[in-house]
Amino acid sequence: MSRTLTGTVVSNKGDKTIVISIQTRKTNRIYKKQYSVTTKYMAHDEKNEANVGDVVTIVETRPISARKRFSLKTINTRAAIAENDRVENVTDVKDEE
Repeated sequence: MSRTLTGTVVSNKGDKTIVISIQTRKTNRIYKKQYSVTTKYMAHDEKNEANVGDVVTIVETRPISARKRFSLKTINTRAAIAENDRVENVTDVKDEE
């Protein structure tokens, strides 16, 4: 059975490639302090449909490239605001210095 992971898209700049960030909480064995560990995975997005901020599910596949070992399975939730709809990208105001 192949691994299935759920995380947030942090980059979609590559062609047919997305980068997913997955945060896990771990506990130190001695001090019992909890800390978070962030792991990034590159995944194949055939239709370029995932955007930054989307929560997606990826599934393990054969090696597609040197760093891609996962493929996009589903988009669970869309981001509240798309990356290209942000204020900096919509307005044409330039800093005058």
